Amino acid sequence: MASAGTYAQESGSDSGPKRAVSIVPSVSITETLTDNVRLSSVDKQADLITEISPGIRISSEGRRLKGYFDYSLSKIVYAQNSSPSQLQQALNTFGTLEAVDNWAYLDFSGSISQQAISAFGTQSIGNTSINANRAEVSNYRISPYVRGRLGDLASYEARYSRAVTNSDAAAGSGVTAADGVVKISGDSTFRNLGWSADASRQSIDYSTGRPTEADRLILGLSYAITPQLRVSANAGREANNYTSFDKQSYGTGGFGVNWSPSAMTTLSASRDHHSFGDTHSLNFEHRTALTAWKFTDSKGVSATPTQTGVASLAISDLLYSQYVSTEKNPVSRAQFNATLPQFGINSNDPFTFGFLTAAVSLQRRQDLSFALLGVRDTITFVATRSETSRLDTVSTGIFDDLTTSSLVRQRGFSVNYAHRLTPNYSLGVLASQQKTSGVSSLQDTTLRLINVSVSGKVGKRAAASVGVRRVVSSSSTVPYVENAITCNLNVQF
Repeated sequence: MASAGTYAQESGSDSGPKRAVSIVPSVSITETLTDNVRLSSVDKQADLITEISPGIRISSEGRRLKGYFDYSLSKIVYAQNSSPSQLQQALNTFGTLEAVDNWAYLDFSGSISQQAISAFGTQSIGNTSINANRAEVSNYRISPYVRGRLGDLASYEARYSRAVTNSDAAAGSGVTAADGVVKISGDSTFRNLGWSADASRQSIDYSTGRPTEADRLILGLSYAITPQLRVSANAGREANNYTSFDKQSYGTGGFGVNWSPSAMTTLSASRDHHSFGDTHSLNFEHRTALTAWKFTDSKGVSATPTQTGVASLAISDLLYSQYVSTEKNPVSRAQFNATLPQFGINSNDPFTFGFLTAAVSLQRRQDLSFALLGVRDTITFVATRSETSRLDTVSTGIFDDLTTSSLVRQRGFSVNYAHRLTPNYSLGVLASQQKTSGVSSLQDTTLRLINVSVSGKVGKRAAASVGVRRVVSSSSTVPYVENAITCNLNVQF
């Protein structure tokens, strides 16, 4: 897609002095005309929804501070008084502060978004429909750490992290997680052989569930067979109370491999044994001049009750890696993502996996994404699948989806076609499907979406879009059909 390619070239070039701090205020106005504002199959009600969203975006690429802050506050008004007007917040912020030169650092991040409470409840596209199955979820994380070298023998890093997640829903309303990690690594007297030692402690405290703790001590070895191929193995002890009231200690171990035959292809895989079962991670990426591929497969412990918009993240991952050959840092990536809607790439989540949880769970997740890139056309495809089960089976008095179903399966795909009509306007066609199932057939839900939009610049600092969508939800308990027209104007100052 030439427009995104142009952005990448402009980002990589240095045509003038670069500002360390950039502040961009904006206001977005969205009108949505829907024939089913309550997402109901028996009481369909049309409405005109007005959303006014002032916001501010700040980016810093100074010597000490590199960070990004994007915040907006939306006022949503319903013309037919279908519901009282409401306020919604949206936040995406992250950064790193170098407190002491080359030694002490501080990472921070935060997010506020609208997310589904239950995977089995009413699923909706966008945040303006009247849906009791959505909650505002906030997550904040701060992580101070130090790193350096112990002479010529080894390098070290000591890090503490604290993350707090809250929602305005009763189920899974909050969790606080604290982690402490110390790692030492170095080379041995044998050529191509490296070693490492890791000690960590984690505590997780749920507002509606019991606290859990986990300690680990791991020793590892790695060996570079070739400059492109490295293998590793580790062994140690861990103690946790995930599946018991008191901590129990177990032996643990694992192995891994990293292969990078070229700058365009990478493959990494690892597998570890734990008291509650095996976990693994697989990551494959490949790029050509006109295509980009990515596949991930992971299984591990999930502690936070948040969810991720997998389709939009996967698309931005592919396009950012393909177009931005320089300045590959989180700040420039966030700035790149903000330009995608102007070129027909839907940056909103066509489907969102996840649900609020109130105890530690075990999740297996697979994601496949693909992009075909042309001068005027771009096609992206994302497929994902997840299985979530409760790991903490001894907690009582909590209620979430894993209380009513021991296993939650979610599967979905998204296809996006973008075509540049003119240098300033693009056509986008998006189709997606999301399926959710539990142990009972009454919990099965399928959500399908088709969306056609035209977007582009209408001035030096203004962009507009017009879209038409159709949403069909098939469910034994919460079926509905919605048709809507949306118009958006975004002005930056």
